[in-house]
Amino acid sequence: MNLALTVLEIVAPVFILAGIGFTWVKLGYEYRMQFVTRLAMTLAVPCLIFTALMKTELDSAALGSFLAAAIVGHVVIAAVFEVTVRIFNLDRQAVLAPLVFGNTGNLGIPLAVFAFGEAGLGYAVVMLAVSSIMIFTYGIQMVAGKGAGGKALKEPMVWATLLGAVFLWQGWQTPRFLTNALDLMGQMAIPLMLLTLGVAIARLTPGKISRATLLSAAKFAVCAAAGCAVGWAFGLGHVAFGVLVLQFATPAGVSTYLLAEKYEADADAVAGIVVVSTVMAVGLLPLMLAFLL
Repeated sequence: MNLALTVLEIVAPVFILAGIGFTWVKLGYEYRMQFVTRLAMTLAVPCLIFTALMKTELDSAALGSFLAAAIVGHVVIAAVFEVTVRIFNLDRQAVLAPLVFGNTGNLGIPLAVFAFGEAGLGYAVVMLAVSSIMIFTYGIQMVAGKGAGGKALKEPMVWATLLGAVFLWQGWQTPRFLTNALDLMGQMAIPLMLLTLGVAIARLTPGKISRATLLSAAKFAVCAAAGCAVGWAFGLGHVAFGVLVLQFATPAGVSTYLLAEKYEADADAVAGIVVVSTVMAVGLLPLMLAFLL
């Protein structure tokens, strides 16, 4: 009973805020997605990442091990689904990116914070940085058939991660007034990401539901298993292991749908995977948390 209550306390705020965003749009209220997304990804999330790394009390060696595990995990998952796509003759341009990349931002960070506190946030922002860099390089190659490594260097999240890592390594701190200002801006990130997640889901038009259901189930199984295997292989501690598995188990990221729209892939197929995997996550993530806590 106590475990069930703990899991409910973790997941309820996440889905309540996403539900508010979903309901907001369905009621016909205005939500300027482009503005809010730009505000979050250009200002709020980078501030959250930088201050989380700068202020974290986690050992740098532990963060290094987690970073390596996050990279290896993404490589393993990508390799599994590259083979799967070829064996079953699936549309690589449409389905590979949503199968590989989870919603480590909008959903993963809030879950990590609610489940594991400040320590979870430190690890979660590292995962978000790894995922973001891979999406803007390998992810674009998946969808567009061409590389785009330069785009990663233009992302404020990448530079916030690098700068935060330097401050962590050197033990530096920004002046108190600046830290407070950055904290305030960073505190916008989680509610904005969750509201935007709900809005994005409300605006998607899912297609090919039966295939999306099979692919979403395969995504959860492969990603959760890969997270567990890599976490055990790297000997991660309880919190680091929990965040790694939880982040990999998140549903398909909305960013993969935006890439499909931009590069004229089958956006309806991607939307189907995003919507179905997110709905499935409502039931699967609490079970995952019960295993991890």
